[in-house]
Amino acid sequence: MMNYLQRIGKSLMLPVAVLPAAAILMGIGYWIDSDGWGGNNPFAAFLIKGGESLISNMGFLFAIGIALGMTKVKDGSAALSGLVAFLIITTLLSPDSVAMLQGVDVDSVNIAFGKINNQFIGILCGIIAAWNFNRFSEVKLPDAFAFFSGKRLVPIMTAVSMLVVSVIMLFLWPLIFSGLIAFGEAISSLSYVGAGLYGFFNRLLIPTGLHHALNAVFWFDVAGINDIGNFWSGKGDKGITGMYMAGFFPIMMFGLPAAALAIYHTAKPGKKKQIGSLMLAAGFASFFTGVTEPLEFAFMFAAPVLFLVHAVLMGLSLAVAAFFHWTAGFGFSAGLIDFLLSSRLPIANAPYMLLVQGIVFGLIYYFLFRFLIVKFNLKTPGRGEDDLEEAVQETAQPETSKEDKFSAMATEIYAGLGGDENVTSVDNCVTRLRIEVDNMDVVDQNRIRRTGVPGIHVVGEHSIQVIVGTSVQFVADEIHKIRK
Repeated sequence: MMNYLQRIGKSLMLPVAVLPAAAILMGIGYWIDSDGWGGNNPFAAFLIKGGESLISNMGFLFAIGIALGMTKVKDGSAALSGLVAFLIITTLLSPDSVAMLQGVDVDSVNIAFGKINNQFIGILCGIIAAWNFNRFSEVKLPDAFAFFSGKRLVPIMTAVSMLVVSVIMLFLWPLIFSGLIAFGEAISSLSYVGAGLYGFFNRLLIPTGLHHALNAVFWFDVAGINDIGNFWSGKGDKGITGMYMAGFFPIMMFGLPAAALAIYHTAKPGKKKQIGSLMLAAGFASFFTGVTEPLEFAFMFAAPVLFLVHAVLMGLSLAVAAFFHWTAGFGFSAGLIDFLLSSRLPIANAPYMLLVQGIVFGLIYYFLFRFLIVKFNLKTPGRGEDDLEEAVQETAQPETSKEDKFSAMATEIYAGLGGDENVTSVDNCVTRLRIEVDNMDVVDQNRIRRTGVPGIHVVGEHSIQVIVGTSVQFVADEIHKIRK
């Protein structure tokens, strides 16, 4: 079950990766016309509407992305099936269609059906489409119907499946919708405390990859909160909308880079050069792009107490920002790029105070991490004879081209995983390789770590994740070339 949920979380990253494009378009548009929301400048309106076209149709994107990501073989017919599924259920359960089916006036239709076009339904459609692809993509029909065999059969079976699902959801969706709204309202009713709790659990789920599922409740229109969509479209309340995003900026831009500095300063003298390079790269990625996993995985398993402290501080940061109503938003993650793009939006409230908060949290992270590392002799990178240190040292090699570097890394990682005899599937998300193996005992984790990867996480009897960083796509491509 855990592995299945992780696959869903990984698949969500494909449509979520579209959000930076929307953020850039809308951010520039609002920067040009920060008072008129695009109404005073045709070019600004052009950019804003272009970005809004993506934000407003995330349900479509989720259906397509999940369908593609959850299939055994990534194929266009799976994506098409996801779209087919979404179109069928959103049409059949639209207010007009429901009114006709129930024989009532449109105004009497449950308000839940006015919200059927959302990311939750998109995820459901993607899962159903992926199941149909995995089940029917290799089915061979009799010669008379041979044209509809295999992958052509998948959209047809998906359409049939969605007819059944639509009938079920006609009765079930109002109950689900009410439950989601109640959950969202329960958290929202806690105001800044709720934001803090969300931030805390967001970080705790990072090792499992399930934080994406939690994010969907607060960032998208699953429980009626839709913090990202409302923030960028300007439909929310100034000082409130964005409360589930704002507190991330102080941590990702200041807190974690300060933690990286503390880890560097507490490293043994002979290890500082190698650890410094690692921490500099990870800290820069966190500050500039908001991608934190390379840094977090460098200490979350070596010093779990630091990761728990990090989760508490993340919750505290979201609570503080929400308490003072300082808001900014992001399209991908809370780095400098998204901060600059969102800070000019009319709905952003005192966003530069987040930088002041960030400086304070940066000092807290640095001195608290440094104190805990030294006081309890925590084995962070550079302080013990651990695999990460050996990996950093043993990978100090003459400079090579990027292609050669990724090829060599992929070769070693794949060999450490057991090669063709042991590896059954290889996939990747934004920063991790996600691998299925026949026998976990065959995996040589030390050999994999010696390639310089920030971390390894065994998530099941047959599932292992290798944290590579933002260049993971190039390593994954090289592994796919190696596989027979």
